[in-house]
Amino acid sequence: MKINKNFLAFLSLIFPLMLSAQVESIFNDIRLNQSLQVVTQKLSKISESSNIISIEKPSFPLANNQEEHLVCSQVKTDNGIISSVVFTFADDKLKYIEARGNARKTLTRTLTDTTRTYLDYDVYVSEKLFLKKKEDAAWILTQEGMHTGLFAWENPYIDAGYKNKIKSKSSSQIPEFIKMGVSLDELMPSLESNSNFTNTEKLDGTDPNAQIQINCFGVDYLGFPRKIEARFGNNILNAVWILTGKGEEDRIRKALTNQYGKPIFVNDDWEIFNNWQVGLRKDKPEILLLEKEIGLKYKTSYFKQ
Repeated sequence: MKINKNFLAFLSLIFPLMLSAQVESIFNDIRLNQSLQVVTQKLSKISESSNIISIEKPSFPLANNQEEHLVCSQVKTDNGIISSVVFTFADDKLKYIEARGNARKTLTRTLTDTTRTYLDYDVYVSEKLFLKKKEDAAWILTQEGMHTGLFAWENPYIDAGYKNKIKSKSSSQIPEFIKMGVSLDELMPSLESNSNFTNTEKLDGTDPNAQIQINCFGVDYLGFPRKIEARFGNNILNAVWILTGKGEEDRIRKALTNQYGKPIFVNDDWEIFNNWQVGLRKDKPEILLLEKEIGLKYKTSYFKQ
């Protein structure tokens, strides 16, 4: 996976050892990866109201068997009151926090780090805190949430009036608009219409097969809005990364098997489908789609088959 140099530079600063301030502790000293029971007890003391939403069939990328959302209103902190906060749990571990309404001022009041800018977000790197000024919204993530791009997800359950009554139009198929061998000019309207937003970056030249990457945020796959990275060589789409989470690996494997049949190659890090054109990456959770000629080259050069 390739990302722009500036973003790579500040992402490279984020490691598990960087536990200094832990901005989430503003919520009565909670911590990421704590259990639903622990967080609920702590939040009950500082929230006007709270509600637990359990999802029967998880689609949250970090969740394997269990997905839950603790939705709180009028959350009191030492720095101020935040109107709405949702705490998302994957397999009983807190992985994601979204806050809205007096969120920016409250969460940053005591922070001393310099912010970085990525797209429309202000980012406190060591805190894994993303903020949108216009929306007065904030996201606090785990390391895996950073990889998956969860800062670009707006949890619908934070809206007290949200009712998931409409059946999802999501498909378990790789999105049809992703068409290898199609030109950037021809494909760009589909990339934009199937994304919440996109941005374009020029690659650094280390990949001889690609010069341009279109980052697409909010592309639906398996019931969740994803980041995909569409890479173009000589103006032709020849590779796509779909960023995923480790918790959903079994769901993705099943979906790919249903679509393409059993994998034709398996090792510790990869499972390959569809004549070397589709790969499930396991060491770093992602799906790789390749143009046929490049896929067959990878077969011999990378996978030594």
